[in-house]
Amino acid sequence: MIDRPLATPQDARLPVPAGLGRGLVLASVFVCAACGLVYELELVALASYLVGDSVTQASVVLSVMVFAMGVGSLLAKRLRCRAATGFAAVEALLALVGGGSAMALYASFAWLGGARVALVGFSLAIGMLIGAEMPLLMTLIQRIRKQDAGGAVADLFAADYVGALVGGLMFPFLLLPFFGQLTGALLTGVVNAGAGGVVVLWLFRHDVTVRVRWGLLATNGAVVLLLLAGTGFVASFERAARDAVYGGHVRVAVRSGAQEAVLTGDRDPRAWRHGARPLRFYVDGRLRVSSAEGERYHASLVRPAMTSGAHRRVLLLGGADGLALREVLRYARVREVTVLERDGAALRLARTDPGLRGLNGDAYEDPRVRVEHSGDTFEQLRRLARASDAGAYDVVLSDLPVPSVQDTAELYSQEFYGLVARALAPGGRVAVHAGPAAGEPRTYWTVETTLRSAGLRTSPYVLRRPRDFGFVLASRGDSPGPPLTAAGTHTYPLTTPATGRGVEAGTGAGPGPGAGADERVRKDTGGGSRLGALTPRQLRFAGRRAERDRLTGLPPSTLTRPRY
Repeated sequence: MIDRPLATPQDARLPVPAGLGRGLVLASVFVCAACGLVYELELVALASYLVGDSVTQASVVLSVMVFAMGVGSLLAKRLRCRAATGFAAVEALLALVGGGSAMALYASFAWLGGARVALVGFSLAIGMLIGAEMPLLMTLIQRIRKQDAGGAVADLFAADYVGALVGGLMFPFLLLPFFGQLTGALLTGVVNAGAGGVVVLWLFRHDVTVRVRWGLLATNGAVVLLLLAGTGFVASFERAARDAVYGGHVRVAVRSGAQEAVLTGDRDPRAWRHGARPLRFYVDGRLRVSSAEGERYHASLVRPAMTSGAHRRVLLLGGADGLALREVLRYARVREVTVLERDGAALRLARTDPGLRGLNGDAYEDPRVRVEHSGDTFEQLRRLARASDAGAYDVVLSDLPVPSVQDTAELYSQEFYGLVARALAPGGRVAVHAGPAAGEPRTYWTVETTLRSAGLRTSPYVLRRPRDFGFVLASRGDSPGPPLTAAGTHTYPLTTPATGRGVEAGTGAGPGPGAGADERVRKDTGGGSRLGALTPRQLRFAGRRAERDRLTGLPPSTLTRPRY
């Protein structure tokens, strides 16, 4: 027999006094609990990034892991007579599985096309190993000094819960920002293996034979070396995975916390016309900009709101790529544009990458632009709504990621649009990108319903080319509604972001006196496909198309009852 059966306290030969030995066991409980919670949070965060819908991913991970912990506790009963050896083996395996889980999950997504099966599998395995820890630790601590079961359980769970607190705080504030998801998980595994090895290979070394001791030392050493070696390959692994996801033409990749901004294709926005790959900009794996699609999307979001009234002060929500900002700055009467954007990685690329700068016309260099990217968009808008000049924006433009339960549902909620309404000046308008109207009609019409529930008058309109885009134009209830049918009665002054020179561009359905000037601006800012902005006639048709497919009876989305 490798371990001695359960013995009286004096049979446990320790290299330190019993009190110190007991403290070391409780310290290992603390460390193992912190590592276990990091694995759990790592799985939730990465699955939310890869799959989306963080509520579902968190529910899957937590429920599967809690169930598996119960199974692991039952299975560990058979190891109590070999508690030291069992605990060392469990910790080595947990360090390997938990430390490598993030990399394996990312690999499954990149090369197998999905991560859900891997997510469930790792949640089950990690949960079982975490569940096996407590019965074995209870046995080891009783070997040092016998005490009543209630007192021993209280001590172990106190160390366990405090460790979970520290692990939960270290993940978002230390591991994620400084090491990233993959390296952070690998380093956590190293710490986990070290904690298990110290307890058994030093503190309880007399409980195992020399042969087993060397075997455990070799196993723990191999696990630690493997995890440390993995940290050296993280960068090349991420490049290979990005190539698999984005098609092998990744030019720039920037990570900020859990967010990732990626540029693919040729850096010249016009090169696709001569057979090169179009410049494409992805944020968190979702395509935001393609140079081959031209300015249809951004112009169709911006111009209907800008041409229906005053537009001296504009608030832009999202739009880190700068293309919607480029459209806004074409208007000579714009005096101030406030950009609320939380994605620092995307902002840096939009300001520094030659390709994106060519597309957005160096919009961020315009002196009329003020950027705020501290905190999330909801809190940023709340601060603006409480400011002394609240209710002073003529136009609010929402160029945010499509609504989902994951992390953007609050930005399409009744409460959020209530803040938007407070930010609007009398007669102000708001334009919202509400997702694909044909592909996800329920989501699109829920956004429109939610806008109306916040006291805004709405006019939806839908594009089919170059992709399925759904928009909603809205205004405050105490001002005239957004007149899509009157959009052709206006002319609007445009300016290039680079020069600031104003030009008049006609908005009639046919070519007008300003058509040439509008074309000059388009060429100055990088160009694109032949699909330009909607003409007034096309805009009216887009509005009728939307009304023809309207879904009724949908409840609005709120912070407490997200409907997306």
